[in-house]
Parts: sequence; C-alpha cells; structure tokens
Amino acid sequence: MEIPGPSARCPVQEQRARWERKRACTARELLETERRYQEQLGLVATYFVGILRAKGTLRPPERQALFGPWELIYRASQELLLHLEGGRWGQGLEDFCPHLELYTQFAANAERSWTTLQEQLKKNRRFRRFVRLQEGRPEFGGLQLQDLLPLPLQRLQQYENLAVALAENTGPNSPDQEQLARAARLISETAQRVHTIGQKQKNDQHLQRVQALLSGRQAKGLTSGRWFLRQGWLLVVPPQGKPRPRMFFLFSDALLMAKPRPPLHLLQSGTFACRALYPMAECQLQRVFGHSGGSCGGLLSLTFPHEKLLLMSTDQEELLLWYHSLTLAISSQKN
Repeated sequence: MEIPGPSARCPVQEQRARWERKRACTARELLETERRYQEQLGLVATYFVGILRAKGTLRPPERQALFGPWELIYRASQELLLHLEGGRWGQGLEDFCPHLELYTQFAANAERSWTTLQEQLKKNRRFRRFVRLQEGRPEFGGLQLQDLLPLPLQRLQQYENLAVALAENTGPNSPDQEQLARAARLISETAQRVHTIGQKQKNDQHLQRVQALLSGRQAKGLTSGRWFLRQGWLLVVPPQGKPRPRMFFLFSDALLMAKPRPPLHLLQSGTFACRALYPMAECQLQRVFGHSGGSCGGLLSLTFPHEKLLLMSTDQEELLLWYHSLTLAISSQKN
C-alpha cells in the first residue's frame, strides 16, 4: 500500500489554497485599480471642479449639473483606499457601502451632465478655452474631460466584479467573510439600479428621436411612456397591387406604421406621417416564408382583430431580427 508523502495535501487544503490565491489576486487588483481611479477623480476635482469654483467660469447650477456629486465620490474613494492599503478589505468595503447612493445620484444626472458639457462647450467661450487648457496638462495624458466624466459609472461595475470575487474566494471561517458578502450584495444591487437608470435614459433618447421624426397632429404624444425596441423599412404587401415601403417603429406595446412626407414638403420634409398604431397585445405573428436561411428574404403575417398585415423584406437576416423583436413585444404584453 502506497503511503502519501509529507507534501501531499487533502482536497480541503487544496481548495483553501486556491481561495487564498484568488483572493490575494483580486485584492491586489482592487487596490491597484483604486489608486488609479482616485488619481483620475482627483484630476477632475482639482483641475476642473475646484478651479471652476474659484474662477466663477461656470455658475453654480451649471457646475452642479456638469459634475454632480463628483467631490463626494472622490472623498469616498480616499476613505476606501486608506482601508485597502491597510489590508482591511471587509471593513473598507462595508464602510464604503453608505456612499453607494452617490453613484445612483451620479447615474441619474449622467444625461444632464453630458448635455450641459456640450452646451457649455458650444456657447461659453471662456469655458471652452479653459477646458482645452486643462486637458493639455501633462497630468491628463491626452485624456479629455468627456473621457473622464463616465469614470464613476465604469468604476461601479468594477467594484461589483471585484467585491463579488473577493466574497466568493473568502473562506467561511475568515473574520471578514460576512462583511465582504454584505458589501458584494449591496454593490450588486446598486449596480443593477444604475443599469436600470441607464436603460431608461437610453430609451428616453430613442423616444425623443422617434417623436422628432413624426409629424402631424396624430403624432403628438405617440411615444410617451413607451419602450422603444426597433425601427426600419419594411414592404407592406396589399391584397392587390405592388408592395409599398413603409417605416415601422416597434415599441414594447405597439407597432407604429408611418409614411414618409414628400421631399418637397415645405415644413415637414424628412419626417413621417403616422398611418396606423397596432396594439401588440392583440397581435398574432407568423412567418409565412423565410425559414430556410437563404438570401431571398421573407414574409411575416401579423393578424389583429380588424386587420391583417403582410410585411416583406428582401433581407432575410433583417426579417429574422424583426421576427424576434415582434415576438418579444407580444410576449411582454401577455405576461
């Protein structure tokens, strides 16, 4: 019978060793990236927020709209870094969690911040000259202010990944395991809230763009409160005659069919007139042809209580994307 050598270890010891290696690697990454993050936060806090406050180049409401709670986020990072440099991972992340609300506020202000930056760069010559001067400093390494403004939201995603990895690779008997698990959960919840805010902001931008494309009295308020899914040209196949190209806008609850205004229209050239709005809750969808994966396009049948639409595309890949988007919209209304 073979006797295990003195260097042989049991599976439990091997698992603990793997946890320790992964934990040490994750902790080192968290520390190194936090140092870089704090350095970049400090550049904006010092060379933009602080100097703009002192010089009065931007009025306080504009400065607040542009930077939001940037300085508070910077201070929170400074406090966290002190803990990380002392090896107090659990305590540091747990103490950091009350500051997570700053990231939610920052996300809610992100669209306003971007709009303010573009407006001030366009209208305010003093601010435009100031930004160019600051961005030219060697400390910025070629980075522009618009590159640095999204940093907190990018860092929040890193916090989530690193905190979860730390918690997962900390043994159950470790003194900071509960602290890390709580911090990982709270950071993940905040990251999800921020993601939801970002999705809503993108949807609002889509709705504003679509509403601007629609003209006429019937178009007013058509996009309000909806979730945008897709838009594009499809051919409407009538019972008789040739297929007619129409622009379709798909929302989570409705399909809008629109006709382009004449190019020579004095006031509304380049816009679309709404022709019909179909509720997706009442839609029955079927692929008539276009199953084979060939390049000949396909046809979709959409049946509503009082009307049937046949929609055609010569691009089968495009038609397949429409089919999946329509299926998603219909299922979301029936859940």
